[in-house]
Amino acid sequence: MRILVTNDDGIHAEGIYRLAKAMARLGEVTVVAPLVERSAVGHALTLTDPLRVEKVFHDGVIFGRAVNGTPADCVKLAVRMLMDKPPDLVVSGINHGANTGHNIIYSGTVSAATEGAILSIPSFAISRAWSMEPDFGPAAEIAVEVAEQILAHRLPDGVLLNVNVPALKREQIHGFRVTEQGQGRFVEAFEARIDPRGKQYYWQAGETLIPDRGETIDDTALEEGYVAVTPIHFDLTARPFMAELAEWGW
Repeated sequence: MRILVTNDDGIHAEGIYRLAKAMARLGEVTVVAPLVERSAVGHALTLTDPLRVEKVFHDGVIFGRAVNGTPADCVKLAVRMLMDKPPDLVVSGINHGANTGHNIIYSGTVSAATEGAILSIPSFAISRAWSMEPDFGPAAEIAVEVAEQILAHRLPDGVLLNVNVPALKREQIHGFRVTEQGQGRFVEAFEARIDPRGKQYYWQAGETLIPDRGETIDDTALEEGYVAVTPIHFDLTARPFMAELAEWGW
């Protein structure tokens, strides 16, 4: 089996290293990831600048290839140019920080997996809740379990899994919970500051607001110590509103 591993934290992040090592148990792993961190770039693509690729080594052995582009660029380039054959699975992560609620719109991690789904390749994104000293080991083990489930059962065309792992030891995680995307969002606050040259700049801060905490919500599952597994797709049509919109007298 051919597995493409990517992320948005950059090819030098510990999360992708642990993920690639774990995925190697299931098949042949190809790592193609951004050269530098590209968090929160969403599904951005590079259109006006050339994409450059360079090999990255770990302990004298080639680990993967770095691209001076976005996570979605990496998946497109890997599938179309860098791999002899398309992968059987695309895995994006392990992101340092959960991607739940509205965050999935901004997430480069989720967007890389979404690109895999657009290309009709079974795909999932995996993220670990943020902590000061992250241990990506449990999330790497869970990634293997998720991959095995996908390979055993398959996914509908256009559907990917968004997987979020609590910041706990493996034995402290209660299990898996199939969830829906919640409405949690980051409420921004900007602090105005003055740089040493007297020019004003703004530093973004804020806090996360989680308005819904039902058992099936992704943020709730994380808070209660479960791995949140959310099926998502890239069809953004607001179908319940279509009939009313058609009556506007276009």
